[in-house]
Amino acid sequence: MADLNLPILDLSRLDAGSEAAARFRDDLRAATHDVGFFYLTGTGVSAELTARLHQAAKEFFALPEKEKLAVENIKSPHFRGYTRIGGERTQGQVDWREQIDIGPEREAVKGGPSFNRLIGPNLWPSAQPELQEIVLEWHAKLSEVARKLLRAWALALGAEEDYFEANFGEPSTLIKIVRYPGTHEPEPQQGVGAHKDSGVLTLLWVEPGKGGLQVERDGDWVSAPPVDGAFVVNIGELLEYATGGYLKATNHRVISPKAPDERISVPFFFNPALDRTLPIIDLPTELAAQATGVTQDPDNPIHSLYGENALKSRLRAHPDVAAIHHADLIALSV
Repeated sequence: MADLNLPILDLSRLDAGSEAAARFRDDLRAATHDVGFFYLTGTGVSAELTARLHQAAKEFFALPEKEKLAVENIKSPHFRGYTRIGGERTQGQVDWREQIDIGPEREAVKGGPSFNRLIGPNLWPSAQPELQEIVLEWHAKLSEVARKLLRAWALALGAEEDYFEANFGEPSTLIKIVRYPGTHEPEPQQGVGAHKDSGVLTLLWVEPGKGGLQVERDGDWVSAPPVDGAFVVNIGELLEYATGGYLKATNHRVISPKAPDERISVPFFFNPALDRTLPIIDLPTELAAQATGVTQDPDNPIHSLYGENALKSRLRAHPDVAAIHHADLIALSV
């Protein structure tokens, strides 16, 4: 493990006594201040559930094209459902992957802030009814892990343990089941382009033995290969905002595998309610001295209100959905 480019943290240390828990929180704070990414083991997510999710993902992508297109995201004003290969963009460039996006199952909301358009039902493939049950179980387990991490983060940053729970509201979550097909091109291809996540926390499961994820460290791209039994965890722009830049959202990307290989990954995004603003954490003096401020990027402003961040991200990533359902909002994505 010594040759890995990211630290490894064991979540079970939080339940191994006060000293072990304190050391975990120190390591958590350091990892996300210095790198913004780490591997997380000891989550309690079973190998059996992980195997079922992996199998369901493979079965979904093996469906006939007609079945997948029946739930294509251009039919959803809420950006849910299937995205065909090349149907998503990062920094304006085409991502070479296909996926299905699944959010909280809710009734559509009419009126109110523009980000309310992200609220609504999912599109589930009728040819694979078991997918919904497996995804809901995955969602429940990873939500537990995310909440536990956020409580640890709050204490590590000098806040009350319930800081995030008190300010989150009903979490906005997103599960993306992604397949990166192999490419015959001689040069590395963009599976997904360089970007920062728009929210608070991402838990990423990657198919064992399948590389491609790269993280930017000190201006260089370093590989983050999968570790057995571990999730890759990274923070998003909103946690950078809430800490005044003490914690940093980090650029990352995925390089397409070489054909005939392919790669499946499942990121889980755990974020506040769309209408919530995370207040700035009052950091202890020694931490505040290391808070360098929020990254200033005129092409990618970080909004304190999560719904504005999320809407910006979705409009940019799916211009076809935006053009069909949200032509009046397209100016917000530029």
